[in-house]
Order: sequence, then structure tokens, then C-alpha cells
Amino acid sequence: MRLQASGVTLAYEARTVSRDLDVAIPDGSFTVVVGPNACGKSTLLRGLARMIRPAAGTVSLDDRPISSYGAKEVARRLALLPQSPVAPDGISVADLVARGRYPHQSLLRQWSPADEEAVSRAMAATGVAELAERSVGELSGGQRQRVWIAMVLAQDTPLLLLDEPTTFLDIAYQLEVLDLLADLHAAGDRTLVAVLHDLNQACRYATHLIAMRDGAVVAQGPPAEIVSSTLLAEVFGLVGEVVPDPQTGTPMIVPADREARRTGRAGLRAGVSAATGSGSSSG
Repeated sequence: MRLQASGVTLAYEARTVSRDLDVAIPDGSFTVVVGPNACGKSTLLRGLARMIRPAAGTVSLDDRPISSYGAKEVARRLALLPQSPVAPDGISVADLVARGRYPHQSLLRQWSPADEEAVSRAMAATGVAELAERSVGELSGGQRQRVWIAMVLAQDTPLLLLDEPTTFLDIAYQLEVLDLLADLHAAGDRTLVAVLHDLNQACRYATHLIAMRDGAVVAQGPPAEIVSSTLLAEVFGLVGEVVPDPQTGTPMIVPADREARRTGRAGLRAGVSAATGSGSSSG
């Protein structure tokens, strides 16, 4: 697999987020990382993209430690769209998308017809070509997100990582962005990795799912194989059932009603307390 982590520990200064992570991103997949807030999803993505240097373990890209590459060489192999990116004031759509070609520039190689073609192709694929002369700041949330995706597409990498690409968008725009990512994946020449909060959306769009809790990977695999009521309880502390989505047949989460969730949460807490007490007495 082109991108994987082995025995990786990720930390911010003295605060360790994840220990001994083993993650492999299947080539050609649309992989989605899910889990409760602050469980380490974005940190994992940043570690895979070399935005964070592991305190231990190795992230490998194309069978080499990612740390062995120069910054531009990584950026020609892997593109990252961070959470809530900010565009410079007054920048046009075309100029922002063109910034995706920076990794391909050098003192000896300036802007070329190939760069122009990559930008045009990315804007066409994301449906923003007609917005080329507009200021990014005056666009709607869904339009802006398409422009940012166009920028990382113009980077022309086989791996595309997106950190919460649907955050702050209403449901129609969320589905618009996810449809776009699904179309890009269906084209067959990229591996996509995205962090999402909505588990039902993740099940609909992902070919591979990574479920995290408390900095650890709890399960990974195709959604239909790993998503269950047990996983809901273990990862999200949620009582509910998993049924086939009536539109797609993919797993769909149906939370239990309020009383059942309240009773279920009490049972989960009691189970954790019993397990903790048992561990203490044996130690």
C-alpha cells in the first residue's frame, strides 16, 4: 500500500494523542476516518501527511519513510486539504487553484502549458470553471469548498487527504461535496482519505472505514463488514441498530429512542465501571 503507518505515536509537545497506531490505506480506496470529537482523527490525517512528525514509529509513502522525502517531493505525491482553510483577501478562484501547482515549480521550471492544463482540468472536474474570475471571498460555502478541492486536484497527486471537508456546510452542500469526491474516486486514478463526522454519510460513500476512539483504531475495513451495534456502543457510546440504507443498501445507523438510549448509556457506564473494578482487583 502506498500510504501506511506502523507503530506510530503522535503528540503535540507533551500531550500524546495516539500511541502505537497501525494504519494501512488501501490503494484506490475512498477511505473515511470516523470517531467521536477529539479522538485523534485529524491528528492521524496530519501524521499521514507529514504535518506532524511521529514521536515513535514510521509513516511510509511509496515504500519509503515519508520523512526521507523533501517537502516538494511529498507534495507531488500527496495533497492535503486542511480543516477550514483561509484564502488570502481578494484572491480570485483561478489564482487560488493555480497555487496547487506550486510543488511543480522551481527556478528552472516556471509556469508552463502543463500547469495551465492541470488547473483547467481541476476547475472543470469540480465545476468551478465559470467562477474563475470571481473573488473566493464572495462565494457560498459549497462553492468555496469546491474551489479548495480544485486547488488540491491541481496539485495532481495520486493521494488526496481531506480533513472534514463538509464542516459548516448545510446538508445539501455536504452531499454535493461528497458526490464530487465520489466522482473523483470513481475516475479510478486517486486514493482518497477523508475525516467525516456523520457516520451514515461515511457508510454511504466510503469503500474503507477507519473507526477511532481515544486515539486508538478500534476497527478498519469495508463499512458493511465492521459497522454494527457493538461498534456504535464501543466507539460512540451510542445505543442503536444498524439497518440497510433504503436508498443504497449500505449500513445505516438508527439511534434508539430517548428512554432506550438513557438505559443503554447507564448499562454501558456500569459495564465500564465493572471492567475497571475487575482490573483493579486483579492487579
